[in-house]
Amino acid sequence: MFVRNAWYVAAWDHEIGRDMRRRILLNEPVVLYRREDGKPAALEDRCCHRQAPLSMGKLKGDIVECPYHGLQFDPSGACVRVPSQERIPPSAKVRSYPVIEKNHWIWIWLGEPAQADPALIEDFHWMDDPGWGFGGSYLHVEANYLLLVENLLDTTHLPFLHPGTLGTDAFAKSEFEVTREGDRIKVARWLMDKPPAPFHKQMGGFPDGMNVDRWQIAHFGPPSFVKLDVGSAPAGAGARQGDRSKGMNMWNLNAITPETEKTAHYFYAQAYNFKLDQRWISDLVKAQVTRAFLEDMAMIKAQQINMDLGPVPVVNLGQDKAWVAMRQIVARLVSEETGQAKAA
Repeated sequence: MFVRNAWYVAAWDHEIGRDMRRRILLNEPVVLYRREDGKPAALEDRCCHRQAPLSMGKLKGDIVECPYHGLQFDPSGACVRVPSQERIPPSAKVRSYPVIEKNHWIWIWLGEPAQADPALIEDFHWMDDPGWGFGGSYLHVEANYLLLVENLLDTTHLPFLHPGTLGTDAFAKSEFEVTREGDRIKVARWLMDKPPAPFHKQMGGFPDGMNVDRWQIAHFGPPSFVKLDVGSAPAGAGARQGDRSKGMNMWNLNAITPETEKTAHYFYAQAYNFKLDQRWISDLVKAQVTRAFLEDMAMIKAQQINMDLGPVPVVNLGQDKAWVAMRQIVARLVSEETGQAKAA
């Protein structure tokens, strides 16, 4: 169940160069590379002749050469040479995908090319803002991509999965409010006048014995983006009223791209706007966030294994409002695309 007419993250900018990188995206094999002018390109990683992976071949200038029989394709996907004959069949081509480099990510559109409007790319401006630093990475998810979106929208699991970094005993009962505007969902959580989470205490430099007001505000945008506005400030310092100047503030940025129905690519970053001159902050952010997300990956993989054994009745709780709405939005978008395709 994939929304195809949408921009997804295919890779970090530093992952793509003059070598060719293969990725499966929405069940499609894709080869990514940079042209000689530095711009990213993406082709179907499947030769139209005998379905050999083009990523195993050679990059000659801007031309991709198939490793099996030497057919050559330009960045538009058109076959420009067949070594065994002069005539190039009109149908000899592979699919070329719209790609854009923005906010340190390579974005790809796997739906109808005519609908690939760059203005629809999700906003992750923090990673290009000089007022913010960030640490980011990639994880492979051995589960359906929507299980990870659920995980990010319902953070009552923090005390149980992440007690050493993000969890505190009280967080599961933090105040929360779910609001929706169109296809966007917001989950605002506040935990007032409580001890800080270990990671927040370390980042914010809060002294022993100091209680904090903690916020975690998740923003979902379809099909699979979650941005969390997170932080802590000394209790009573006015953070809930909008003054965060006395605390530490971060944005946890998440872009999840389906690989198959049961696997996904997870691109994430943690942006922060304090202690920007201290390199250790970026390293700590990347290490601590990755540690927590690896704990998430283990749980989500275990969920998928159980789900694959067969459907069973499940119980939804009050904390599940956001992800239930998220799944309804994604299902509707898929249904609308399917209906449009049938009508065409």
